[in-house]
Amino acid sequence: MTVWALGLNHTTAPLDLRGRFAFALDQIAPTLQSLRSSFASGRHPQVEAAIISTCNRTEIYCASEHAALDHTFGWLAQSGGVAPALLRSHAYTLHDGEAARHAFRVASGLDSMVLGEAQILGQMKDAVRAAETAGALGSTLNQLFQRSFAVAKEVRTATEIGAHSISMAAAAVRLAGQLFEDLRKTRVLFVGAGEMIDLAATHFAAKEPKAIAIANRTLERGEKLASRFGGEAMRLADLPSRLAEFDIIVSCTASTLPIIGLGAVERALKARKHRPMFMVDLAVPRDIEPEVKALEDIYLYTVDDLAQVVQQGQANRQAAVAQAEVIIDAGVQSFMHWLGQRGTVPLIQQLNAQADEWRAAEMARARKLLAKGESVEAVLEAMSRGLTQKMMHGAMAELHAGDAASREQTAQTISRLFLRKERSGTGH
Repeated sequence: MTVWALGLNHTTAPLDLRGRFAFALDQIAPTLQSLRSSFASGRHPQVEAAIISTCNRTEIYCASEHAALDHTFGWLAQSGGVAPALLRSHAYTLHDGEAARHAFRVASGLDSMVLGEAQILGQMKDAVRAAETAGALGSTLNQLFQRSFAVAKEVRTATEIGAHSISMAAAAVRLAGQLFEDLRKTRVLFVGAGEMIDLAATHFAAKEPKAIAIANRTLERGEKLASRFGGEAMRLADLPSRLAEFDIIVSCTASTLPIIGLGAVERALKARKHRPMFMVDLAVPRDIEPEVKALEDIYLYTVDDLAQVVQQGQANRQAAVAQAEVIIDAGVQSFMHWLGQRGTVPLIQQLNAQADEWRAAEMARARKLLAKGESVEAVLEAMSRGLTQKMMHGAMAELHAGDAASREQTAQTISRLFLRKERSGTGH
């Protein structure tokens, strides 16, 4: 069995390219079915698969008897509507131990834009559940991810990897505080109602802004989140007409197209008499048209723009990273040992089946002898001799077959398998 992974993330691919490969959680199951169907039509019918898709990365993990990396590349390039050569120039590929190491590092927050952040672990668990629900997760990938979660837990327990992390939300608050002298005088609009917006709203609410509003496609979900922060909820359709009311806009939806356009922002600025607006686009693909950044009095930050802020103080975390890597190394070794053993499973199953067949045959013969009135002692003697002969027959036949060199090699193997007690030099 072999494991392979391919992906692109915030260090290898620009935001707009990552946006082409972003899958919302409810898209994972049908996307996995499409991927696995593409394998089934070729030479790789039985492929396990999982997809992790966040604002910072899209990664595909697969497991099968034989790796099919080129096929996986072609499928992903086609799904994103880009040339395979372009995807290859921004993607990374990993096999077996390196794929496991990468998964462990991702789960532990070592490969995140925010070093040590915990959100990725929840996102990975969601992705694994989605793959499981889609019937795409077999024993090998399940083992890989369960071990990655265990390693991540150990890293967070045994090190201070997350102690100095600055979340995206905290970074956004810090930048907003540099633009506005007093955040208590600002009006903040959050677009979307998912986990990232929940986190951002929690951070901004702590600064007690003048007003908080949640704009969401589903009003009920927006109202539920807004009620927690004493804010109001609005429909996404009302966004363009009300944009001018807000000083700070934080957006993170699963929309495949921008929902805040250049024209709407220009009209809002005019209505505000060009009072500055602070905008944060945490979505991949983008929620806010990139041209908005060029407007005067607009301060627009994307997830990639926030990278410099969240990486500050990284030197303080190097000792924790070194500790974490040791834990990950041990996890990789353990997984590779398990993966190596998986190759012998069919042989073990065949040996057990053969032994059961011999045992059943000798038991049947023993019952017949007992029914004929043979003594128990004689029947046990015959049964033990019969089992012994069956077990030794193959080894004896091999010892008498082949040339001298092959017989010598066979003799060593049989000695190792059958004469271990004698070879150890003890009777224990």
